[in-house]
Amino acid sequence: MAHAPQIKIPAVYMRGGTSKGVFFRLQDLPEAAQVPGEARDKLLLRVIGSPDPYAKHIDGMGGATSSTSKTVIVAPSTRPGHDVDYLFGQVGIDKPFIDWSGNCGNLSAAVGPYAIANGLIDPARIPENGTVTVRIWQANINKTIVAHVPVTNGQVQETGDFELDGVTFPAAEVQLEFMDPAEEGDGGEGGANKMFPTGNLVDDLEVPGVGTLKATMINAGIPTVFVNAADIGYTGTELQDAINGDPKALAMFETIRAYGAMRMGLIAHVEEAARRQHTPKVAFVAPPAGYTASSGKRVDAGDIDLLVRALSMGKLHHAMMGTAAVAIGTAAAIPGTLVSLAAGGRAHEAVRFGHPSGLLRVGAEARQEGGDWIVTKAVMSRSARVLMEGWVRVPGDAF
Repeated sequence: MAHAPQIKIPAVYMRGGTSKGVFFRLQDLPEAAQVPGEARDKLLLRVIGSPDPYAKHIDGMGGATSSTSKTVIVAPSTRPGHDVDYLFGQVGIDKPFIDWSGNCGNLSAAVGPYAIANGLIDPARIPENGTVTVRIWQANINKTIVAHVPVTNGQVQETGDFELDGVTFPAAEVQLEFMDPAEEGDGGEGGANKMFPTGNLVDDLEVPGVGTLKATMINAGIPTVFVNAADIGYTGTELQDAINGDPKALAMFETIRAYGAMRMGLIAHVEEAARRQHTPKVAFVAPPAGYTASSGKRVDAGDIDLLVRALSMGKLHHAMMGTAAVAIGTAAAIPGTLVSLAAGGRAHEAVRFGHPSGLLRVGAEARQEGGDWIVTKAVMSRSARVLMEGWVRVPGDAF
């Protein structure tokens, strides 16, 4: 019996922030995968090695975690005033699906460097030494991201002394501005307020089997459901093993996420949450407290404004998703949210929050107009680095 030979596709394996993924130029994909649909999904699933019932990604480029099962497609932008279009796919590990419903804030840090290095930016705009401003259209959520990428000797500067908790080695700093990060679609039960789809800064969220929880449900960066750590039996200092090794805890968080998604208007029926794993995120917050991070680093209460732990794709994240950090910064800038209350009750132009790997600083500019909150941008720093470049190979009949 004849079997289709492997084909090879130009690709770059990159770290961005505390995530890594496989990057493609749209024009380099096989023709059938250059448009959204089944062929594209099947190809990218095979690249990552999903679905894998062993949850190891032995036969693919994935790393068997939500942080490392990611794909990115970049193309010259069709949007006026932008350099590139950036499309992100969160790949399921043991199930055959790719979630296109949200962005990856961490990999956003790698898009600008990738675009420069792969001929997607006019060479005339690249200085011998300095910074290149790359305007990115985030096609999943229709938002603008502005990346400030350092350049040395005409090339992207990747090495440096910027340290990011959750990443082992230092690298060059890439500053990101998430412009107008609030959701622009119709809200949930309130409908009128885009950032807070219920129209409230805090809601009573009824979760069968769990109880009625205070919740801040916000669409900024990525749809996120925030609850108080104390209300679900936690302190906010937990590391991954405390959550991910507890099936009952994971089931509880998924139930909270599903009912939050329904209240936010993201799904019509709670059962639909299983097919929308990437969004919304669920996170729990607490006032500052000292703890030892997963690296062994000590985080003192005086180093941070609050504690946040967040789940991604059904598991506690080892650090913090970049898009969730945008949601945290945005909510912290608005007095009365659970995030701002955990941080002391006032509006914060910037907050330092503790996560399982250490701490992170994120800022946001917020103002109130006509009773609604407007956030013009959220700002944070990340780093990015090429890990490998060349071609990725997949069986020719994979898609």
